[in-house]
Amino acid sequence: MATVELRFSAQPEHVRTARLVAAAVARRAGVDEAVLDEVRLAVGEACSRAVGLHRSHGITAPVRVVLTEDEKNFSIEVGDGVTGTGGGGPGGAASDAPEGASSGDLYDGDAEGEDEMGLAVISGLVDDVEVTTGDDGGVIRMSWPTTTAVTLS
Repeated sequence: MATVELRFSAQPEHVRTARLVAAAVARRAGVDEAVLDEVRLAVGEACSRAVGLHRSHGITAPVRVVLTEDEKNFSIEVGDGVTGTGGGGPGGAASDAPEGASSGDLYDGDAEGEDEMGLAVISGLVDDVEVTTGDDGGVIRMSWPTTTAVTLS
């Protein structure tokens, strides 16, 4: 299993770099070329969301992006430093449901509407997405099958 970790300060201009890195690693991992635009868009949306949350909550910690390649899929985790008590299941987890992940318990004010929209866009782009929040902050996990996994199935 190969992993690439990227950390960047919560500045909008760094989102483009994260998108480019994600697309390059996804291509190398064997994600189908037709899906690379979706990877770029989803990562851009998740990173923009994390940057917005960091800025609106005054968090100075970097945004975390972890790209992982294994035998059957390629996954990306985008983490923010905003802790919350909402969510769905144990540990504040909400799976495959942007509505549960962006409840009023997690984020306040105008940022909540933008958060809901960003999560809706991500869930429209990615079939396998999970949004969680805990003591270390929120994480959006997205994954795509690699071409080797598709041909082996």
